[in-house]
Amino acid sequence: MKLRSALGRVRGLGSAKNGFGHWWHQRLTAIALVPLSLWFVNAILAHMHDDHAAVVNWIGSPFVSVLLIALILSLFYHAKLGLQVVIEDYLHDEPYKLVALVAMKFAVAFGALLGVVAVLKISLGMA
Repeated sequence: MKLRSALGRVRGLGSAKNGFGHWWHQRLTAIALVPLSLWFVNAILAHMHDDHAAVVNWIGSPFVSVLLIALILSLFYHAKLGLQVVIEDYLHDEPYKLVALVAMKFAVAFGALLGVVAVLKISLGMA
């Protein structure tokens, strides 16, 4: 017994079998972002009145640099997953959808790379 409609069988439409992975990655990044965001907000509040040299010294710590990079990568990957769903759900014109997806992925990759390079530049003493 098939649960697909006759039209669905003719068109070959059905499950793409990749929705679970997307859903799972979005949940994992959301879970990772909770403690990372709480740590980041707490750290910013703790260093709010510090001068530039103290903040650069704080970011230069290997532990802080790793946490900042983890925050940046998780945040941008989570944003990419969410924006991808919005674009796929609300843009129905295939050429516009493709252009929007490619532009979004380049923008997210550029933002993540910019953030990681900034943290590495500070942590390696090049700032």
